Amino acid sequence: MLTSLGPFPISAVLLVLALALALAAGIGRGIAARLPPPRPPVGAVLLDMLLVGVAAARLGFVLRWWPQYAAEPMAILRLGDGGYLGWVGVAAALAFGAWRTRRAPALRMPLAWGSGAGLAAWLLLGLGMARMQAGVAMPGVPLVAHGPTPSEATPGSTTHLATIAGGKPLVVNLWATWCPPCRREMPVLARAQAAHADVVFTFANQGESAAEVEDFLRRQPFALRNVLRDDGSRLMVEAGSRGLPTTLFFDARGRLADTHMGELTEAGLAQKLQRLGSR
Repeated sequence: MLTSLGPFPISAVLLVLALALALAAGIGRGIAARLPPPRPPVGAVLLDMLLVGVAAARLGFVLRWWPQYAAEPMAILRLGDGGYLGWVGVAAALAFGAWRTRRAPALRMPLAWGSGAGLAAWLLLGLGMARMQAGVAMPGVPLVAHGPTPSEATPGSTTHLATIAGGKPLVVNLWATWCPPCRREMPVLARAQAAHADVVFTFANQGESAAEVEDFLRRQPFALRNVLRDDGSRLMVEAGSRGLPTTLFFDARGRLADTHMGELTEAGLAQKLQRLGSR
């Protein structure tokens, strides 16, 4: 079940799209109402443009990160990995709109005004949502080291995210052993941890005992470094997480640069690491 799209809950994404489409349709129909009958079907064309744009944005992202998806083709169907190229979607939607008006001159003006208003609303609402999470400082929640960390904290001792980061970009994965998508994405994160020495990865278990964590890790075919325990699940509260897994991306200054709710794919993680400045 799709519950999030990148850093945002799916309900918020759908609300933004619905508001942008409603504004676009309202303005388009208002312009069309001034025309003599028969009036062009502005709302239907705008909805088609939206669907074409979303599909093209996804296809563009898949092609951009094809080597990652080629290794696991089924990941293409995980639409919640945040994998969409907005500019590709906008270009495709506008091109489709132009194609639909090639034989309907009366549709051009209402569609142009409606498209412009909808695009502006989408950009402004999206920017507002992004700014709500931008610049948040790294939480200072005390965490229990479950294994060796870059700060050389011994197992069982208390440490903090800033200490573990050591001035490098930091990826914090919030997980639990009972969470199926957490288990599915963990090999992806483990491979990234081994491949990106310029980024610190840490795995903060939420609310489980040392025995539960150790039993789970012992049965895995991969090795994780920097495993921590957040006994009171305080990181979830600090991060505003509404479910697991949640992955937080902090830049080298310790400021929140990105967030992802839900399962990460190879391609989705690669894009976020690129934004973080990782090689």
